[in-house]
Amino acid sequence: MTLSPPSRTRRASAWSSLWLLTRRDLKVRYATSLLGYLWSILDPLLMSLIYWFVFTQVFQRTVGEQPYIVFLLTALLPWVWVNGAISDSTRAFLRDVKLVRSVALPHWIWVGRIVCSKGIEFLLSLPVLVAFAIFSGAHVGWGVLLMPVAVLLLAALTLGVGLIVAPLVVFFRDLERATKLVLRVLFYASPIIYGAQDLPEFARPLAWFNPLSGIFALFRAGFFPDQIDWPLIAASIGMTLLFLGIGILVFRRTIGGVLKEL
Repeated sequence: MTLSPPSRTRRASAWSSLWLLTRRDLKVRYATSLLGYLWSILDPLLMSLIYWFVFTQVFQRTVGEQPYIVFLLTALLPWVWVNGAISDSTRAFLRDVKLVRSVALPHWIWVGRIVCSKGIEFLLSLPVLVAFAIFSGAHVGWGVLLMPVAVLLLAALTLGVGLIVAPLVVFFRDLERATKLVLRVLFYASPIIYGAQDLPEFARPLAWFNPLSGIFALFRAGFFPDQIDWPLIAASIGMTLLFLGIGILVFRRTIGGVLKEL
């Protein structure tokens, strides 16, 4: 179906507004920061070094693959993206009430700009992964071509979950704390410090219900081809589309009430 000129104009305006709000978020976040975006790198870097030290120097590691620091970073960096975006989405409308009320923009943009700004921070953190991969002598294979697919899937999943929690928090304020608690549990329930193949037999079916399992496998594919599990990846794609569809449905049905509640 061909879009009419007004429709094309509105769509172009929406994407332009999304980009402007994303840039605004990044500028505000680092305007008074001496180190700037480096703060977004320090958190996953320090976490990775801590887990690397614990599992390789303190205890005998029985999970993951060598080099373990690269194994950690390939999942921890995208985790920081999804964790930060979903956490911030709980206040997507509450943080900018006046703008939401007064600016005539598609309302999903208030969630989309958070996903985009955190995604840009993720992309800016990739040099850390590259540096450790070179330093540790990690081998790069054809699976690195799957990383853009992983990025798109993670963005879609994060947007879907954000579209669910952003409007619901306006009605149920306790959901903000509940979301952060769930994210804390999800960190250990996701194959970040371990691989999906390291799960005990009784827990492996649970990985099929966690879309992050297959997505993280795609992120690791370039360095650790043994982590590729195509059935698990297919399940993650299906779960991602399901979350995105539910998010769109929930958002459409609640946004009217959200605007009245603000």
